[in-house]
Amino acid sequence: MFTLYKKELSSFFSSLMGYLTIIVFLLMTGLFLWVFHTGFNLLDYKYAGLDGLFVLGPWLYLFLIPAITMRMIAEEKKNGTMELLLTKPLSEFKIVFSKFLAGFTVVVISLVPTIVYYFVIYRLGDPVGNIDTASVIGSYIGLLFLGAAYVAIGLFASSLSSNQIIAFIIAALLSAVFYYGFDFLYTMVHGKLALTMRWFGIQMHYESISRGVIDTRDVIFFLSVITLFIMLTRMVLQSRKWKK
Repeated sequence: MFTLYKKELSSFFSSLMGYLTIIVFLLMTGLFLWVFHTGFNLLDYKYAGLDGLFVLGPWLYLFLIPAITMRMIAEEKKNGTMELLLTKPLSEFKIVFSKFLAGFTVVVISLVPTIVYYFVIYRLGDPVGNIDTASVIGSYIGLLFLGAAYVAIGLFASSLSSNQIIAFIIAALLSAVFYYGFDFLYTMVHGKLALTMRWFGIQMHYESISRGVIDTRDVIFFLSVITLFIMLTRMVLQSRKWKK
């Protein structure tokens, strides 16, 4: 399994697309947080915090993570290498989980350079160090959970088609529905049903963790979403055997 994980990572970074995805994420966050005079600009905000990064993150990952995952299974199916891979002494779960770990590693790599923003804001605070570190750590954890959920959804989308563009569109739409869709429905209904509806959306749990308090209910929710889509992807791969 570790061999397949390394293969996926090396395959991703052996192409321009791999570096381009991370560069676009860092470039967009850098421009919105430090250059463009928008509501996300940290210098205009006059408050020592990284809220802008964690508001932008879900939007940027909504497009960048599907770009990471769209080829992971779709390309294998298109080139016929998936059949060869399934003949190896690896279960469908190990194949999917290896690809999930590779995608999640890329998400982590894309986030690591943004830690520089924390130290800059830390120094700019008045007094120095006047920043809610617990909230920042919680927000990073939330963004990692969010990224992992998007990777799992993206893998599932990639397993549904051998066309990378179609896989990208499905992944982006599914991620958007799970992040924003349930909150939209929350505004349409009332009472206990509204709260239940919102609970099934990723946004509520992401915002909860971002406050700096790690609630086990939020962690269980994210792990459940990740597990659900990993198992769905595994079922799609197994369905090739059922057809035979």
